[in-house]
Amino acid sequence: MSYRAGDIVLPATGKLAADSGKSIFLEESYHQLGHVKTFRWEIPYPSIIQLNEVAEGPKPSASVPTPREEKPEPDLEPSGLSLKNNPA
Repeated sequence: MSYRAGDIVLPATGKLAADSGKSIFLEESYHQLGHVKTFRWEIPYPSIIQLNEVAEGPKPSASVPTPREEKPEPDLEPSGLSLKNNPA
């Protein structure tokens, strides 16, 4: 996903936690000092530039480093997802 924040475009990844009809809420969980922390942020519909759906796979453990693989660039075409009350 990418969204506009002022004059810049920012990438965002996370699990879709909610859709209010005016904005979406993304959520990301992580481990810190033995506790699970959750970060949730709201992105208004007018700020969304691109929304992609990714199939969920196994999560790597944050405590065990894993080697990075070279991956091809992601397809930047919209995936056809629709939002409630989409102004477009």
